[in-house]
Amino acid sequence: MSNPQHLQYSKDHEWLTAADADGVSTVGITEHAATALGDIVYVQLPAVGDIVTAGETCGELESTKSVSDLYSPASGEVTEVNEAVTDEPGLVNSAAFEGGWLFKLKVSEAPADLLSADEYSEFTKS
Repeated sequence: MSNPQHLQYSKDHEWLTAADADGVSTVGITEHAATALGDIVYVQLPAVGDIVTAGETCGELESTKSVSDLYSPASGEVTEVNEAVTDEPGLVNSAAFEGGWLFKLKVSEAPADLLSADEYSEFTKS
């Protein structure tokens, strides 16, 4: 399982793209988290316009094994949610870094403790 080098990762197993020209980043959960959760059957995402805080709960992922909180890897305003994953939650498992993204965020503050792909890989080994 390899983590894309262009993303940043939280210790809560979310990933974040670099902001685009409008200051918007895309957020998802890592393959590591999706695998650990098992088959995801329900996704509750924040609403467009919600203000989320880095490290705080902003949604929920329900799998055949358990229910897990979704944390925001950065602070800001939700600008878009991926309706495809609410209709087909299994996308989070099958395409965690592509079609299984969760929401887009106009970042107001990115935490200093986000990890690089290599750092995240090391973190998940322990």
